[in-house]
Amino acid sequence: MNKGVRKEPSMVKQKELIANHFTRLSKARALGKKVVYTFVPGNLTELLAAFDVLPVLPEINALQSGMRKLSARYIAEAERAGHSEDVCTYVKCDIGMGMTGNVGPTGEPLPEPDLLLLSYTGCFVFMKWFELLRERYKCPVAMLHVPYQGEGVVTPEMTAYVVEQLKTEVIPKLEAVTGRRYDEARLRAALALSAKAEDDFVWVLDSAKNRPSPIDAYFGGVYYIGPIFTAFRGTAEGADYYATLRREVEERLAAGESPLTPEGQMGREKYRLVVEGPPNWTSFREFWKMFYDEGAVVVASTYTKVGGLYDQGFRHNPERPLETLAEYCMGCYTNLNLPSRTALIEKYVRDFHADGFLFNSVKSCNSFSAGQLLMLREIEKRTGVPGGFIESDLVDPRYFSEANIKNRIESYLQMIEQKRRGTTEFREQSAESPAVSRRERNGEPDGDGGRTPPIPPKHGGFREPT
Repeated sequence: MNKGVRKEPSMVKQKELIANHFTRLSKARALGKKVVYTFVPGNLTELLAAFDVLPVLPEINALQSGMRKLSARYIAEAERAGHSEDVCTYVKCDIGMGMTGNVGPTGEPLPEPDLLLLSYTGCFVFMKWFELLRERYKCPVAMLHVPYQGEGVVTPEMTAYVVEQLKTEVIPKLEAVTGRRYDEARLRAALALSAKAEDDFVWVLDSAKNRPSPIDAYFGGVYYIGPIFTAFRGTAEGADYYATLRREVEERLAAGESPLTPEGQMGREKYRLVVEGPPNWTSFREFWKMFYDEGAVVVASTYTKVGGLYDQGFRHNPERPLETLAEYCMGCYTNLNLPSRTALIEKYVRDFHADGFLFNSVKSCNSFSAGQLLMLREIEKRTGVPGGFIESDLVDPRYFSEANIKNRIESYLQMIEQKRRGTTEFREQSAESPAVSRRERNGEPDGDGGRTPPIPPKHGGFREPT
């Protein structure tokens, strides 16, 4: 590990973009700006920009609270108010944050919403979350019902259904709140900038197909998705950020460099992994370190697709402004059925030449964790590549056991090493004689009482959509 920490221009630019956005939010009333609360999956950023409103994304507030070690207090506040321990911790964190002043990452309170815009994309909890926000703020609500991809395809009828709602529900509400008329020319201009940024973003993601990968597509990827999944899709600043990021990755690729980590450039790439599920935010750096200390780089992840499957060919199209927004909403990862998700992860394993794939099962997020064991076994069967399984949570530190997770990751990487060495019985050994962790080899306490990851039960396969 090269301990010389390097701050690249894109890192500085991304931090400035997000900080400036929260500063504008804190001054929204003084600036005469309207504020819309909405969510990351299926967000209509370009349409909001056409009405000159500022977006607030509650799940971004929650994850940032987790990274700033504030989420435990906010969750406790929500649970004292009667919210169950099993409720999504993003919800409880956001509710608790609101109960204690709704202070954003800049230390200044966030403004109350003028409109709640819910684009439902595969997560039922979003609707209940917005019911709670409506009770708190007593403001107008625009509901965009997005059809689930139950059959694995988006049909013309589904697109037309969403477009009709944009015309009759969402745009009229935005016009009423802002006092502005819908400006399609302005929307088209924003969509063109989105497509430009999306091209560069996909190039960056695809760079991980190289050996060594110049990026980490999970831990590094969550920083890359920040501007495009929040307030900067469809803006010149967003397009400039992704152009800058692409140039930096091109330079790292040409130099044969591995990804940057919080401790500098990663050492030799030993394992290439695909990861399914969100990361843990309360111990994000500790979680990441478990991987790069072992030479493991994540070359593809599903979490970086919750705000859009750009790497599968989708681009915002200014020639079809409302239709392209509708198709975007329906194409987010959490709106895919299980066979489609399974096929996508299988594709990542093959396309990125992964040595393994790891599922991070998040306790309080059923949108991700439901069906994961079935998916894991199906992908193992199709690819012959070993899968791993760990458990944590989004922003509740009570469900992040560092010793347990570290032990599981080390054991899983040893499973991959056995596979490489041609051990034909690696599955039986994993079930009957768990691999010895690096700490045990060094005579250190195991930290997990000798426990190893449970091997999920085998299930039958399922039919992919036709």
